[in-house]
Amino acid sequence: MSVAPVEQQESDAAVVTDPDVPWITLVWNDPVNLMSYVTWVFQTHFGYPKEKATKLMMDVHEKGRAVVSTGPKEQMELDTEAMQGYGLWATYQKDD
Repeated sequence: MSVAPVEQQESDAAVVTDPDVPWITLVWNDPVNLMSYVTWVFQTHFGYPKEKATKLMMDVHEKGRAVVSTGPKEQMELDTEAMQGYGLWATYQKDD
């Protein structure tokens, strides 16, 4: 009697995943803050160049929201709190 070869299956331990990434911080449109202020916040807090900060601000204005940062959950919590501290409407969530 011969034995059929056994197929090797990749163990779950061999699959490296980072369950904490990615998370995102979203800034939502609001009727209160000026577009120039939102651009300034993105430049000041994140260090984005004016062009990137302006594009994100326009996404907030025209699309209703923009992803302003991505990373580990703890950092997104901090970024969300910072945006709220500047008076912006911000949330964080696990990226889909």
